[in-house]
Amino acid sequence: MYKLGVFDSGVGGLTVLKELMGKFPHTEFIYVGDTAHLPYGNKSAQVVTGYAREIIRFLETQNVDAIVIACNTASALAYPALKKSVETPMFEMIEPALLRAAALTKTKNVGVIGTRSTISSGAYALTAKKLTPQLTLTSVACPLFVPLVEEGMLSHAITRATSELYLAPLKGKIDTLILGCTHYPLIAPIIGQVLGKGVQLVSSAQVAAEAVHATLSRPKLEPMLKSSHVELYATDDPLRLADFARRAVHLPVREVHLLHLKGL
Repeated sequence: MYKLGVFDSGVGGLTVLKELMGKFPHTEFIYVGDTAHLPYGNKSAQVVTGYAREIIRFLETQNVDAIVIACNTASALAYPALKKSVETPMFEMIEPALLRAAALTKTKNVGVIGTRSTISSGAYALTAKKLTPQLTLTSVACPLFVPLVEEGMLSHAITRATSELYLAPLKGKIDTLILGCTHYPLIAPIIGQVLGKGVQLVSSAQVAAEAVHATLSRPKLEPMLKSSHVELYATDDPLRLADFARRAVHLPVREVHLLHLKGL
């Protein structure tokens, strides 16, 4: 039985957790939502790396077998530094999404939407240059999407209007769009409606879970749980995280623990 650690700045990583639970039905999960410091998308690489490092230290005290960075901003800003010093196997969001988009696109014109920090970091463009140089990548920052999702405004008229504004530069220019933030699958219906049926959406949450499963597909030779077991932690307002997990992601949550991180 594997024990997997998953973390994000807030509720968006719950989309990754849900996908992972479908892939690993007999697994123990520990999820950390760093709700005290969200959003990560307007913070520097140094700050995000500091937050991520503290969360990883906590997850390592829980003896996890692997860690999933269920946050595109942390994947873009923190993962390059963390992979040099963290011994526990880690998975990030960017490479799997690009590889899936390259497999799906017919025109080679692919869009990426993400937080301001993810887009300005150039992580998708740099990774695409190495992995998928055949793609023409158009990147757009959508900084208001994360707070809208965190507020539960998943089908609100304001979210629709914000999508129309942000996605206008992509209309008619792409046939595939990477949802470069794990919050974004929760508003994928609106994004799909705005862009139209001709654009395929790639959920970084879904493809990252598939990448984790492809790597860890062999079960450890230990007694397995009858079903997934999840422990949820929030660095602030655990009741809000619990409510969102039940209402928006439909996870059977009983309790969310408050986590105090040292050094932050």
